[in-house]
Amino acid sequence: MSARWAGLLAASYLLGSVSFSLVVVWALRRIDLRTLGSGNAGATNVLRASGRWPALLVLLLDIGKGIVPVRVAQQLGAPAEVAAGAGLAAIVGHVFPVFFGFRGGKGVATGSGVFLALVPLAGASALLLFLALVAVTRYVSLGSIAAATAVPLLAAVYSRLGLAPPLTPATLALVVAAAMTVLFRHRANLGRLRAGTERRLGQGSRT
Repeated sequence: MSARWAGLLAASYLLGSVSFSLVVVWALRRIDLRTLGSGNAGATNVLRASGRWPALLVLLLDIGKGIVPVRVAQQLGAPAEVAAGAGLAAIVGHVFPVFFGFRGGKGVATGSGVFLALVPLAGASALLLFLALVAVTRYVSLGSIAAATAVPLLAAVYSRLGLAPPLTPATLALVVAAAMTVLFRHRANLGRLRAGTERRLGQGSRT
């Protein structure tokens, strides 16, 4: 890998490490979001801590920091694998931010941005699945887990059917790695869903 692409991956990680949820809540309340609600540095916890509009701002910023690295890589003419790697680096930065003690969010919004930029049809389909499940069940975690699981499968199917550009094995592997990162951060939620103790959207302190 050239130094140019290595620098792009590093910059993508650093962008991902900007935890907008922590910045916004600190600016509004001078409180570390990770000490409130679920303790998660994400838009859902911002909604609980500071209300609808700050949460919407954080959501858009987090989606944007997933889109930007992939789009920049594509505009620079990077190989598809490098563009996918830039997206994965942004997700890893969001989950393990170097600027905030490696304690970040769960990567859902940033992952959505990455997938929308990298595999648009699969990303959009997974987003619709997420919205449908949350609307029906009020479980944000269930929607997130289902969407993250669906993205690699949808990307492979759409590519195989000719509905999306061909995916190289390396690109698909990076898409799977990105989805697995999001799933890894939801392992506690998955346990609570199985136990029937997961809180629904708007019900309480965990997500």
